[in-house]
Amino acid sequence: MKPTAIILLHCPDQPGIISEITRFITDNQGNIVYLDQYVDHQDSMLFMRIEWELDNFLIPRDKIKEYIDTLYAQKYEMACSLYFNDVKPRMAIFVSKMSHCLYDLLARYNAGEFNVEIPCIISNHEDLRYVGEQFNIPFHVWSIKKDHSNKAEVEQAEMELLAKEKVTFIVLARYMQIISDEMIKAYPNHIINIHHSFLPAFIGAKPYHQAWERGVKIIGATSHYVTAELDAGPIIEQDVVRISHKDTPESLVLKGRDLEKIVLSRAVKKHIERKILTYHNKTIIFS
Repeated sequence: MKPTAIILLHCPDQPGIISEITRFITDNQGNIVYLDQYVDHQDSMLFMRIEWELDNFLIPRDKIKEYIDTLYAQKYEMACSLYFNDVKPRMAIFVSKMSHCLYDLLARYNAGEFNVEIPCIISNHEDLRYVGEQFNIPFHVWSIKKDHSNKAEVEQAEMELLAKEKVTFIVLARYMQIISDEMIKAYPNHIINIHHSFLPAFIGAKPYHQAWERGVKIIGATSHYVTAELDAGPIIEQDVVRISHKDTPESLVLKGRDLEKIVLSRAVKKHIERKILTYHNKTIIFS
């Protein structure tokens, strides 16, 4: 795999932006291998993802962002992020007692589907330590008291571990605790959750039981970035499955688990591949 640079940007739309960025790359001997763009005509905003090979690129990688900021950021009121495909993101997984999402993520990681490093798994229970041991990933447990009197202390310890391990994003693989505002602010749009309903329907606890009581004909799963408002962050991925009056709350849970695994893994892969831009509590997902 050749080393590439990836730019994610958004700015007010106007003529010439795409041609200027592409010319900057090609004039400096970069070979563009991916370009996708979208214009939100309601807000007149341009969103773009562009990737190019670095083999013969004339500008050192540690100077690329400086060049782009100087040449284009102020000129076009542009927000821009730069990534490199040979710099693996570092992903921490938070989990409680349910193993299906954790197993799926680790199996895909072990099979080479995720270009990522996983330095740690964090839990509030000992139940799944054996899973971490199977995949040789350190498993850390901080128990949270029922009255949550030690939750601030626990999160401080977790934050220290995340900093020590240089974690760049977090995946909540059915982690049944609410994340504090402090942690959310430390990882804005870098904490991915899986919610077991087709949001915005059935927010909160026991959504499959809520769906059964309501008599819906489909159930779903939603992966989203975590914000201070519960289950209301930018949606990354969703999917549904049909159900009938014959289903029980228990059968809905079983059907939903497959959805949860698939939806979460898709969202994680998109994040790792830098294919997501967030804007106004929405996401732009590049192909």
